[in-house]
Amino acid sequence: MGLRDRLSRKNDESSPEGNTPTPEVSSHRSSVYQQVKASLHQQLIEQIDSARETIEDNPQTRQQIRGLMIQLLEDENPPLNTEERRRLLDDLEHETFGLGPLEPLLQDQEISDILVNRHDEVFVEKGGKLELTDVCFRDDAHLMRVIERIVNHVGRRIDESCPMVDARLQDGSRINAIIPPLAVDGPVLSIRRSRQAPVSMDDYLKKESMSRLMGQVIEAAVSARMNILISGGSGSGKTTLLNAMVQFIDPTERVVSVEDTVELKMTEHHVVRLETRPPNVEGQGEISQRDLIRNALRMRPDRILVGEVRGPEAFDMLQAMNTGHKGSIATVHANSPRDALARLETMILMAGVNFTSEGMRKQISSAIDIVIQVHRFADGVRRIVSISEVVGLEQDMINIQEIIKFKQAPSSAYNQVRGQFVTTGVIPNFLEELKQVGITLPANLFAATGMPHPMSGPE
Repeated sequence: MGLRDRLSRKNDESSPEGNTPTPEVSSHRSSVYQQVKASLHQQLIEQIDSARETIEDNPQTRQQIRGLMIQLLEDENPPLNTEERRRLLDDLEHETFGLGPLEPLLQDQEISDILVNRHDEVFVEKGGKLELTDVCFRDDAHLMRVIERIVNHVGRRIDESCPMVDARLQDGSRINAIIPPLAVDGPVLSIRRSRQAPVSMDDYLKKESMSRLMGQVIEAAVSARMNILISGGSGSGKTTLLNAMVQFIDPTERVVSVEDTVELKMTEHHVVRLETRPPNVEGQGEISQRDLIRNALRMRPDRILVGEVRGPEAFDMLQAMNTGHKGSIATVHANSPRDALARLETMILMAGVNFTSEGMRKQISSAIDIVIQVHRFADGVRRIVSISEVVGLEQDMINIQEIIKFKQAPSSAYNQVRGQFVTTGVIPNFLEELKQVGITLPANLFAATGMPHPMSGPE
């Protein structure tokens, strides 16, 4: 029995009223649709190969391939309605030029993450919340072909000898893929979307992700070339905040950014972007963040931006901050400002330097001026929850004082977050430093302990 016959027979097996198919029929129809698509795609590939044509993604080629797909569809003539035929042609075009079933998700600008747990289970993040989609791949082999297409395009490889890979799509989106035997249930693909339009500090105010005073402090700190550490958990918005803070950097300053995977967008600045390189198949040729930071010091940078500090490069970054590269900014995974500084100590030890605990803390306290903590809440909103100042050593411990924080209020619902931004009553020591560069923040803005600050900007 051919595909047409099987699909025709199931078209008649609907509910007694003849209107709505049963779940079993819908499932079978979907399965047969996938078989029709696979058959037509295979025929398309064979015709392209027989003509020895190179598929280039341009409007003319897309038009030619679509004409060929229409002809194949007419020859096969499966019993599909107009909408199903249109969908089939779109799916075949995505299979030929794009990432198959993921293409519609990549075109949706509201989606920030695409998470393929299995070939038949795809989640997306919208508005900070995860939701299951009806998108699926035909089988593990289908998903594997899409993964291979991604990694081959960027000159990487993925197979049993190299079952994990990090790469970047043309639009800047980060991807991570891991396959069996490490992934037990089949290939897994994670895509962190790159925003086409970077978030600005005004967007933080509109979304009530920070208070106006927080914005003033951040703008003053960046403009006064203070060294800043952005701390937060995975997916909390550290890089997004760093991208937003870049707008306060003087365009005449030379900025060198160092990242594992390029995410920062600084088109209006004098910027040089550096990206690490993983080892090749023989395990050679790796260029680490530590190598890039050392090289950046020879490039006459005014500031160094480090996308994420996660290893021994922390030592070189602190050295740069302490040797004339004021105004540098870095991000780190940590749950609180104090945890972030403790992590820096651990990463310094990874560099193999012979430092005492006191020596490490002295390096950190003299290098870092401000720690900004970000957090993603249950309602999906990413907020700046704390701005703290590092004020030196006290009894061999780093003295850190919180200036502004988000005070969360009790709520009866898990996904409804309420609260307000308040000052702690601590007058920042850096106010005098700001005055020396012509920036004035009145001390009375910080003096009223517990006073709420508006989360939105001026009317």
